[in-house]
Amino acid sequence: MDDVDLNLLPALDALLTEGSVTGAAGRLGLSVSAMSRTLARLRSATGDPLLVRAGRGLVPTPRAAELREQVHRLARDARMVLSPQTSHLDIGTLERTFTICANEGFVERFSASLVVAVTKAAPGVRLRFVPKPVKSARPLREGRIDLEIGVLGAFAPEVRAQSIFRDKFVGAVRVGHPLLTGPMTPERYAACKHVVASRKETFTGPVDEALEVFGLRREIAAVVPGFPDALRITRQSDLVALVPRSCLGGALTSVEGLVGFELPVRTPEITISAMWHPRMDADPAHRWLRDTVMGLCRAATPPH
Repeated sequence: MDDVDLNLLPALDALLTEGSVTGAAGRLGLSVSAMSRTLARLRSATGDPLLVRAGRGLVPTPRAAELREQVHRLARDARMVLSPQTSHLDIGTLERTFTICANEGFVERFSASLVVAVTKAAPGVRLRFVPKPVKSARPLREGRIDLEIGVLGAFAPEVRAQSIFRDKFVGAVRVGHPLLTGPMTPERYAACKHVVASRKETFTGPVDEALEVFGLRREIAAVVPGFPDALRITRQSDLVALVPRSCLGGALTSVEGLVGFELPVRTPEITISAMWHPRMDADPAHRWLRDTVMGLCRAATPPH
């Protein structure tokens, strides 16, 4: 195989996955010019343009689209074959970076204690927290993230999942808010102005469906990307936030200028799960990561 350069395989995988020279270069830690030269070599080796210009971007040729999954499997298998695998894991000497995908609320609540626990047990391990994109199993499949934390929902059938804790939505207002001075009824709750955390184009959810039973509707004054953003606004205004109870530390007491309260309508509980790709099931280091994350989160969120 002297005429075959297997170093081109991960580059081809990155190019077909990212669909751009810039994205592939960033993924492999190369310069854009170096990746452009590699693309030229790949075109020569395969006899196909692979990626062609379409407006400002690149699109795969039919041959490239046909090769994408096969190339990804080959690159993944090659990495696994050429990586050391031992049955005994010495956590104290492990050197590895784990990427955890979670929303801002989880990061704000658990990241500090997770980093402390991991650093104490495995000084050579780094945790990288990344925000949650649109729900997709692709990052797990491609190995770009090691663990995803969130609501399982309609996910890829092959993804492994294990529940960590159960949560529920509660209301939150600033200390001294007028809503706290009387009975918490659906009418008084709906009459307030609200701040909603949502990354979607729709701003309504289960609480709005519950209010409709009473013929009520919330007035949404602001929409923000995450729950911590909603709490920051609530702390400095009369707006009411709707957040998971875990965002308030699990207790409905005064926390940093905020007071949590049970909603005056019934909403479904939320199950927060850890999700990973099945190819990581037998990896000792990944199993240790899963056990650490799940154990710490469960200990920090007693049943409510």
